[in-house]
Amino acid sequence: MNADTVTLPERATAARLAGPDVVRAVALIGVVVMNYHGYLLLQDGGRIGATGTGWAADLFDPWTGPLSTRFAATFVLVAGVGVTLMTSSSIGTDRVGALRLRLVRRGLLLYVVGLALDEIWSGTILPYYGAMFVLAAALFTLRSRWLVVIGALAAAAGWGIRMWTYERNTAGASTRWLTDPDAGSPADHLFGVAVNGTHPLLPWLAFFCAGMLLGRALRSSWWRPAAIGSGIALFFVAEVASSEATTPFQLVLWSTAPYDRGLLYSASALGTALVAYGVVDWLAVRFPVATDPLRRAGQMTLTLYIAHVLVFELLVDWIGWIDPAGVDLAVSFALAFWVVGIIAAVAWQRRFGMGPLERVYRAVGG
Repeated sequence: MNADTVTLPERATAARLAGPDVVRAVALIGVVVMNYHGYLLLQDGGRIGATGTGWAADLFDPWTGPLSTRFAATFVLVAGVGVTLMTSSSIGTDRVGALRLRLVRRGLLLYVVGLALDEIWSGTILPYYGAMFVLAAALFTLRSRWLVVIGALAAAAGWGIRMWTYERNTAGASTRWLTDPDAGSPADHLFGVAVNGTHPLLPWLAFFCAGMLLGRALRSSWWRPAAIGSGIALFFVAEVASSEATTPFQLVLWSTAPYDRGLLYSASALGTALVAYGVVDWLAVRFPVATDPLRRAGQMTLTLYIAHVLVFELLVDWIGWIDPAGVDLAVSFALAFWVVGIIAAVAWQRRFGMGPLERVYRAVGG
C-alpha cells in the first residue's frame, strides 16, 4: 500500500447503519423549516434580516438567527459520512477507479439538476452538494491527516476571502470580478459554487471533510463522546471568542454569522453539527422502533427535498392557498409537509424500497 492510501474498517455487511439515515432526515426537517420561513418572507416582500420581532422570529431567522444554516451544515456532514461508508470497503482494491467515476457522475448529475432547480428555488444546496461529490472522488483515498488539512484550508480560505473583500470594499476598491461576476459567465459559475453562493465550497467543504473523517470512526467505541465533546468545545470557543469583538473590523473578523464565512462561523456550525450527529445517532440506536420512520425517510431525502420545493411552488405560488405570514405559519407548513412526507416515505419504502428520485439518481449516476 502506498503513502497516499489508507486502510479503513470494512462496512458491516449485515445491515445498513440507521444513524446516518435518521440524522439526515432530522437535518432535512430543519432545512425545510428554514427554507419555508425564508421563502415566505421573501414572498411577503420582506428583505434579508427583516423577519419580525419576538423570540421565535429571532430563533428561526433564516439569515442571521442561531439556527441559520446549521441544519444544512449537518446535512453536508452526513453527506461526508455517506461517502466514507460507500467507499471504505473498496479502498486498496481494483474498485477504486470505478468508485471515483461513480462519485464524479453523481456529483455532476446533482450539479446540473441543482442549476435547473435554482431557476425556481434560488439558493438550493444541490449544486454545491454535487461539487463536493466530484471533489470526493479525489478525497476518499487520502489519509485522515490530509482530510483535516483540506478541511481546515477550506475554512481558512473562506475566511480569508471574506476579510480581503471587506478590506478592499472599505478602501473603496471594487471586488466585483470575484463577488459579482457577469451572470452566466464562466467566472459566475466557478466563483458561485466556490465563494459566493449560499453553501460555497469555501468554507463548506470543511463540513464535508469532517463528515468523511467521522465516517471512518463510526466502527470505533469512542467516536460518539469524541464527536460530542469536540463539537461542544468548537461551539463554545467560537462563541466566546466572537463575543469579545468590539470594533467594526473585529465584528467581521470574528463573526459567527453564516454569510460572513468566518473561521469562527465554521467552527461553531461544525460544532453543532457534530453534537447533533452524536445525539441523534444515539437516539437511533437506543430507540430503533420509534426512529424507524425517520430512518426510512432518511433514505429518500433527495425525493423529499425536491418534493418540498414543488409543494411550496404549488401551494404558495401556483394555487395561492398559503399566504405569506409569520414564523408560526412557516413552521406549521414545514411540519405538515414532513408529517405527510414521512408517512408517504414509509409507505413507499416498504412497498418499493428505493425512493423514486433515488432510483433515477442511481440509474443515471451509477
